[in-house]
Parts: sequence; C-alpha cells; structure tokens
Amino acid sequence: MLKEAHIEFSQKRRYYTNELKGKSKILVALHGYGQLAQFFARKFAALDQTYGIIVPEGPHRFYLEGSSGRVGASWMTKEWREQDIEENTHYLLALIEKVKAENTAARIYLLGFSQGGATAARLYQSCPDLFEMLILWASVFPPDVSVQDFAKAENLHFAIGNLDPYFLETQKGEVLQTYRNLGFKIHEFEGKHDIDPTTLSKILQ
Repeated sequence: MLKEAHIEFSQKRRYYTNELKGKSKILVALHGYGQLAQFFARKFAALDQTYGIIVPEGPHRFYLEGSSGRVGASWMTKEWREQDIEENTHYLLALIEKVKAENTAARIYLLGFSQGGATAARLYQSCPDLFEMLILWASVFPPDVSVQDFAKAENLHFAIGNLDPYFLETQKGEVLQTYRNLGFKIHEFEGKHDIDPTTLSKILQ
C-alpha cells in the first residue's frame, strides 16, 4: 500500500528587480497565470525612475502549448494547494524581509494581477503592517482569506478593465460588490485583462 511522504530541502526562487538603492518606494508585483516575471516586469517600466520594482516568479513553470515552445509560470494549482500557499507566503515574506533590511526607509507597495492577486491577498493577510498599499488587479478575492483581516485595513485598491473577458457583466458586478464591502477603492479603466499604466499611476499617486 503506497502512502504519501514528504521531504524538505532548500530551494532557489527567481525574481527580477531594478536598482533599489535610494528608492523610498518599492512595488512588489505578482504576475498572473502563465506569465513569466521578466516579461511581466516590463509593464512597470514607466515607474522605473520613481519606484524600486520587484517581480517575483511563481515556482511552477510549464510549457504554454504542448511540450515545447513558450513557457509560463503559475503560483499553484488545485493539487496540494495548501502546501503551495504556505510555501509561496514564506518565499515572498523572506524576499520582502531581505529587501527591507537593505532598504530600511523604503515603503513597500504590493500588487497582485489575476492569479497573483490571490497570492498577494494571502501575503498581505499574513503581515499587513509590512505594506503601505495593496492593489488587487483583475482577480477574484480568495475565499480562504478571512474578510475580518481586512476590516481595519486602509489603502486597499481593486482595478479592472471594462472589457475584461474573464469577468462577465453579472460576475463582474458581484466581484466589485465584494471588494466594495471589504473597503477597497474601485478603479475601472478602458481595456481588457492587463495592467493599465495610467490607472496604476493614479492609484500610486
């Protein structure tokens, strides 16, 4: 009879960053399903002079089509989900604590796009005092996160495009109401399932 077993060992995780030295504000941005950090990071190029940028990569990489070609990454699947959530949180907290130790005066802004939004919400829940702001972008609020943990939070934002194909009109209304009930400021923009630089700049101002 086979039984499940586990082993622990140290791992390396990949992230991309610009020059952080001297930056008073650092944006940590978590990508969506099937994206790679190095390409997702390009969406924040306009912030490069003002913000330090850190784009961690999800630990699960895979071919987007078949068994070769373009590669994407994800934060988790439904398989062994709870363990992946725990490890992702530990990984991201370790990264942010390292950055904070090297940039003691910097304020940390957290953004999660699409699938990365759920990971960002869980990360924020684990240590809200680390972050100046939480921005969830085109993502569903994770059902495993207690809404009570956000009851006293400030500087919460949710952004979504009015043509986002992943949010039908009925579902979109329900999602927006959920975020409003949690105290998030809502930002709708003309566009699809993507980061809109103009909207992001307005939120960060």
